Amino acid sequence: MRIGIDARLWNETGVGRYVRNLVSNLVLINSRNEYVLFIHPSIRKGMNLSNVKCQMSIVDADFPWHSISEQVNFPKVLNMENLDLVHFPYFSVPIFYKRPYIITLHDLIVKNYATGRASTLPYPLYLAKRLGYKAVLSNAVRKSKKIIVPSNAVRDEVLKAFPSINSDKVEVIYEGGFGSNIKNKKFNLPAGKAGIKNIEREYFVRVGNYYPHKNIENLLFAFKMLINDFETRHVKLVLVGKKDFFFKKIEKLVLSLDLKENIIFLEDVDDQELISLYQNSKGVVVPSFMEGFSLTSVEALSVGSIVIASDIPVHREVCEACAIYFNPNDPDEIRKRMEEVFKLTKESRSELIKEGLEQSKKFSWKKMAKETLGIYKSQLNQ
Repeated sequence: MRIGIDARLWNETGVGRYVRNLVSNLVLINSRNEYVLFIHPSIRKGMNLSNVKCQMSIVDADFPWHSISEQVNFPKVLNMENLDLVHFPYFSVPIFYKRPYIITLHDLIVKNYATGRASTLPYPLYLAKRLGYKAVLSNAVRKSKKIIVPSNAVRDEVLKAFPSINSDKVEVIYEGGFGSNIKNKKFNLPAGKAGIKNIEREYFVRVGNYYPHKNIENLLFAFKMLINDFETRHVKLVLVGKKDFFFKKIEKLVLSLDLKENIIFLEDVDDQELISLYQNSKGVVVPSFMEGFSLTSVEALSVGSIVIASDIPVHREVCEACAIYFNPNDPDEIRKRMEEVFKLTKESRSELIKEGLEQSKKFSWKKMAKETLGIYKSQLNQ
C-alpha cells in the first residue's frame, strides 16, 4: 500500500520533532507499505534516515503551511501519487483533497486560545486568519478517517469541541522522549557552548517557544520573588527556545524586572546539550496554561530530572505523582514550588527521580510508530 506522509514540518520544533521520530521509526519496521514523504526541497540533504526496511520515496512539496498554495496546489501533487492513505501530522489539511487521510491533532490551542495576544498580526487580520484556521481544522476533523491525539486530555477536548464526531474516531497514541541510546547516559554541561559556559551556579531550566500560552511571564514574576531571598539570590533561570516574535516581549520583561544577571537565554541546542541541561538543573519548570502532550516533561523525567509543572490535565496524565504541581495563574505558588524543589534533601530528590524514570518508560517513539502503523493497517483494511 502507498502511504503518504506530509513531512513539510520536518525541520521545525514541536510537530517537526514528532514527524522526524515517526518517520525514522516507521522505516525501521519491515512492512509491505511504501511510504511517500512530501517535503520541502531544501530539507532533502539534511534528512538522515538509515537502516530503512521498507520502500520509501520523497516528493518535493514547496508549499508553506497555512498558505494559499497549500490549499490549491498541494492537492494536485498528492493526487499525482495515487496514494491509498495520507497521514497529515498537523491540522493544516488541504480542503480540496478528497482521498482517504488521517490526521494527528496535537492540541486545540488554535481553537481555544482565542485572544490576539497569540498572534504577531494586527488584531483584525488575526481574527480573519483565525477564522481560516478554524475552517481548515473543522474540515480536517470532519473528513479524516481517524484522528490521532497525544493524550486523553486532548481527546476529551476534541470530543467536547466537536460533539458530532464518533468517539471511536479519536485514538490516543502517546509520543516519546529521548532515544534509549542517549537518555541512559549522564552528561556534563558542555563548557565551550556559547551561553552554557555562563551557567556557573545552581539553576532551573525551561524549554520551549515563547508563545503566550507557555506562560513565561508568570514564571519570570515567580523567579523574581525567588531570588529576592538571600539563600536563592544566586540561582539562574535558563530559558531554552527559538527566539521568535514573542521573545522580544519576554526579553523586555527580564530587563524591567532587573533579572538580566540571573537569566540565560539559549537556542539551537542539540539533544546531548539539552539532556545535560536537564540533568544538571535543580528542576525543569513547565508553566504552560495548555499543552497537548508536554514533551518537555517526558524528556526531563526520562533523563533523571525533577519536573515542576502547571496543574493542568495533561500534566497529571503524563507525570502522575512524579511532578511537583502549581497553579499556573499564581506566581507566588510557582515560586513556592521552585523553592520547595531547591531545598529538597538528597534522599527526596533521589526518590522523586527514581519514580520519574519509571514513569517515563510508558512513553517511546518506537511504540508510537508501531501503534500508528496499526492505525494505517486498520484504515487500509476497511
